[in-house]
Amino acid sequence: MSGLLPPSLVVLAAFAVDMLVGDPRWLPHPVVLMGRAIRRLEELLRRTGLPLRLAGALLALFLVGGAWLATWAVIQACVWLHPVAGALAHVWLFSTTLAPRSLAEHAMAVYRPLVAGDLLQARERVGWIVGRDTQDLSETEVVRAAVETVAESTCDGVLAPLFWGLVGGAPLAMAYKAANTLDSMVGHLDERYREFGWASARLDDLLNLVPARLSALLLAAAALSGRALATAWRDARRHPSPNSGWSEAAVAGALGVRLGGLNYYDGEPEMRAYMGDALRPLEPADIPRAVRLMYLAAAMAVALGALVLYLTGR
Repeated sequence: MSGLLPPSLVVLAAFAVDMLVGDPRWLPHPVVLMGRAIRRLEELLRRTGLPLRLAGALLALFLVGGAWLATWAVIQACVWLHPVAGALAHVWLFSTTLAPRSLAEHAMAVYRPLVAGDLLQARERVGWIVGRDTQDLSETEVVRAAVETVAESTCDGVLAPLFWGLVGGAPLAMAYKAANTLDSMVGHLDERYREFGWASARLDDLLNLVPARLSALLLAAAALSGRALATAWRDARRHPSPNSGWSEAAVAGALGVRLGGLNYYDGEPEMRAYMGDALRPLEPADIPRAVRLMYLAAAMAVALGALVLYLTGR
């Protein structure tokens, strides 16, 4: 599609770009544009008077299909200008769907004040990456929140877009990112979104079905831990999400800690099933440990994916 680079090199280059430069703030990120489009389309579709499930399904169709089409069109336009421009566009757009560097930076932004003894700042920073209430969290609960986020995001922020990019290049990776963004914005169970966000939530579940289970395998391999895989097999189904528990339980098993427990959302308590066994207490150092597992799993996935593409002649 890029007109110059084979897909195997596009994958390697996209991962390298994210690792080297991440998401520069001076460049508009596709997810930000998706968020604006979702809000605008939601307003328009709610005004139509259509049944909420139908309106929500149309939102998912328009955004996911539009993300695929826009990405494909930009790459093709750049190829038309020059093959090098097409290759650069493909690599750059693919890289924006991957978030290992950003995930690591946000997690380490929680870790640093924790080890410096600044619990207030650690609570504030973990609040940037989780949906639960964080103002009263203990040090252990801050660590748990950060590790759970790294574990879950290893799948939907790194391995899932990589998987779909291996299947269909940057357009399909961007379509996945659109579905995942929809789920985070409208795929809720509250009164406003229970019906309207149903299609978005189910689509995200479907697209993560295979990547989530592969993430458990890759995280276990990264940790060289049979316990990680056994914990994922035992505990993943306890998670309220059909997919998130796989990577979370694998990380819990790899680290020898227990994740899950009581969280508060807007002051309301919610008990999340336990993942893993508390072979030792959680500690701040578990945050960089989880980050290292994420990086290793991502690197393994990129290498294996590029090798498969190369061996199959793509």
